[in-house]
Amino acid sequence: MKNTFAQKLTVSPRNGGFRMQDYWVWCGSAIQGEDGRYHLFASRIHKKYLFHPGWTFHSEIVRASSPTPEGPYTFEEVVFGPRESRYFDASATHNPSILKHGDNYLLFYIGVSFEEDLSDPQTIIDISNDPDRYAKYWNRKRTGLATSKSVCGPWKRPDKPLLEPRLGSWDETIVSNPASCVLADGSVKLIYKSNRLSESIRGPFRLGLAQAAHWSGEFVRTADQPIFADNVEDPYLWHEDGQYWAIMKDMSGEICGESQGGLLAYSDNCIDWNFAEPPKAYSRTVLWDDRSSSTLKKRERPCLLLQDGRPTHLFNAVARGGDISDWEIWCMVTPLH
Repeated sequence: MKNTFAQKLTVSPRNGGFRMQDYWVWCGSAIQGEDGRYHLFASRIHKKYLFHPGWTFHSEIVRASSPTPEGPYTFEEVVFGPRESRYFDASATHNPSILKHGDNYLLFYIGVSFEEDLSDPQTIIDISNDPDRYAKYWNRKRTGLATSKSVCGPWKRPDKPLLEPRLGSWDETIVSNPASCVLADGSVKLIYKSNRLSESIRGPFRLGLAQAAHWSGEFVRTADQPIFADNVEDPYLWHEDGQYWAIMKDMSGEICGESQGGLLAYSDNCIDWNFAEPPKAYSRTVLWDDRSSSTLKKRERPCLLLQDGRPTHLFNAVARGGDISDWEIWCMVTPLH
């Protein structure tokens, strides 16, 4: 199928999106609230921690708002911070994805839990420098679903994750990077990221599929094998004109021709997928509204603002700069025409 998505991308506003002075900001997902404003759910990590590995241990989900989809967005509140260690999302929350069905807001996200005091920045750097030790924390990532009648909360935060890894299968490490599509009847398709214990944090990463007859019910795997085994991650899923569509990150660039560029794929049943022609959905090279352009270090976590069921704005978590300690990190937005 011909790729028309890439042709719809316009210039990106330099002063749009969402930034916070003392925080790394990642994972922006937007929706129009009942108040008519646009609300962006994002992850933030305090800059006293390096972005990586800080996001694994000290990320929290926040909400920002703007009168326009482009922003700039203004911080409103912390949605999910740490809580009691008995919960799967006690220590860190990340990867928010906001949807709505009827009068219910649905916030998919991932959580990590550990009991140790890991508040010292050097301690988590030491952990990340030991791959086997770091994998023990990284492999604790699970997907949850919180609900609310208002985009401003209060949120009913789940006690348990939607799915657990399956030992001995391809998805025995994590259930992460959730991409959900909620249909008119309330049924849900859920794409998630995982891999084998022997690969763990090193990859390659694969994407699997689960579903629920209704978002309030049980989620079960749809297939035993991954639906994408191409070393991809960061999926976003939606349904338009009778077709499932997904955009995601091409880790190596072997498919779209650009390392960490965006991919576009389509499916009739959300199980059997094909890449569009050409497959590239977006590039790390961005054209700004001041007519300049730049190639970003990272352009990840694609999320779409859907209005009347159609994509109108692409959000990405982006980074630019040299050394990771000097990166500028924020959530950018690109309107579609």
